[in-house]
Amino acid sequence: MNYGEIYANRIRSLCKKRGISINQLAKMSNVRQSSIDNIVNGRTGNPGVVNLHKIASALNMTLAEFLDFKELNAFSLDDNEDE
Repeated sequence: MNYGEIYANRIRSLCKKRGISINQLAKMSNVRQSSIDNIVNGRTGNPGVVNLHKIASALNMTLAEFLDFKELNAFSLDDNEDE
């Protein structure tokens, strides 16, 4: 799994857990639908911190909470295929 896939899975998982669609998340976060689609469909391998912050806030999380999960914590940037 690469860096972008980790974020895509995180966003999909949090939306599913909260019962919201990706489209609803875009509206709630004020992040363009195309930007979120690019993240969750793997076209954006390294999402920007501003968009991640907006997404986290829309999900009632701090950015630190959003970024603190097992898959990301275990990921080594040295192993990233996209770099």
